[in-house]
Amino acid sequence: MMEHIVNSLREARQALEKLLSSQDTLARINEAARVIIDTFEKGNRVFSCGNGGSMCDAMHFAEELTGRYRKNRRGFPAMAISDPGHLTCVANDFGYEQVFSRYIESHGRPGDCIVAMSTSGKSSNVIRAVETAKSFGMHTIALTGRKDSEIEKISEICINTPGGQFADRVQEVHIKVLHILIELVERHFHPENYNHED
Repeated sequence: MMEHIVNSLREARQALEKLLSSQDTLARINEAARVIIDTFEKGNRVFSCGNGGSMCDAMHFAEELTGRYRKNRRGFPAMAISDPGHLTCVANDFGYEQVFSRYIESHGRPGDCIVAMSTSGKSSNVIRAVETAKSFGMHTIALTGRKDSEIEKISEICINTPGGQFADRVQEVHIKVLHILIELVERHFHPENYNHED
């Protein structure tokens, strides 16, 4: 078992090192943070969505923004598309492909932003959410783990974090990217929370 533990940690380290060595990806993270900051500065909202583990990441991202990340500060208008009533209603009446896009139809406004997560880059309901957001004049940020995916082609900003053959490594890097985005938002709006670094 110890061999598997060490191998797993090495794989995770390799995925992180790939991210660190990709200047293009780091620039996209920076660009995504600027878009989210601009969204909040203009009084707009950030939505997030994904399936399975990516939905958990979407929920985590939103709650860190509305709640607290490191220190106390005001909450930011962020929400994950994760309401069970909405998801089951739309899945039943319209099909699972529309569970996220229908929510954007109901709540999205020009100038809002969606952070859409699909480790494969080909989840049809996430792609449809991005398409709907674009049609509403929203900013679109995607996190994926596959190059040249469908979601990359249609998103304003795509942060591609290849982590290996399986989704778990990709999701581990995604959560690091999401935490960085939250930190950059906090540093912009509440620099006093980071004064201890001076």
